[in-house]
Amino acid sequence: MNKQTPKKAVALQYDLEKNTAPIVTAKGSGQLAEKIISEGEKSNIKIQEDKSLVQLIYQLDLNAQIPAALYPVVAEIFALIYHAEAQAGKLRDEG
Repeated sequence: MNKQTPKKAVALQYDLEKNTAPIVTAKGSGQLAEKIISEGEKSNIKIQEDKSLVQLIYQLDLNAQIPAALYPVVAEIFALIYHAEAQAGKLRDEG
């Protein structure tokens, strides 16, 4: 039988006004990962699944800024999220 690797989750926070690198605000595996995801969903925080990126960020300490090497991929994810939120806002305004 194959043992499944426990699910991992990380949460990032980015402050547009401070214009600093995103920081790791939560991380966990197994049940803690499920709780992080659940809490994010309850708070209407957009969830993006990227196992490779999670593996890299998971190695960082809590409250650590992400390294510059990850800026492009994290910026792309944030851009997708902001775009989706803007589109959802337009649809709400039109509906």
